Amino acid sequence: MAICEHLSKADDPAAKTPEGCEECLASGGRWVHLRRCLECGHIGCCDSSPAKHATGHFHETGHPVMQSFEPGESWRWCFVDSQMG
Repeated sequence: MAICEHLSKADDPAAKTPEGCEECLASGGRWVHLRRCLECGHIGCCDSSPAKHATGHFHETGHPVMQSFEPGESWRWCFVDSQMG
């Protein structure tokens, strides 16, 4: 399967809050794993986390690609095309 256009054009912005999920840090929430938006650098929590802020960020902004922000992981996910890269 060919890589989707969103994954092939994804940027590599600096993390806005490298210490954790932006919304969870502000609200005192907790996360399981972290994801970084490859359009703006937003750090959000994964769908296994109570608040699912990374997916919420996609629905709020339309930014299509996120990447794992976990040490040793580099996989990326396109929300639009439901494709991993």
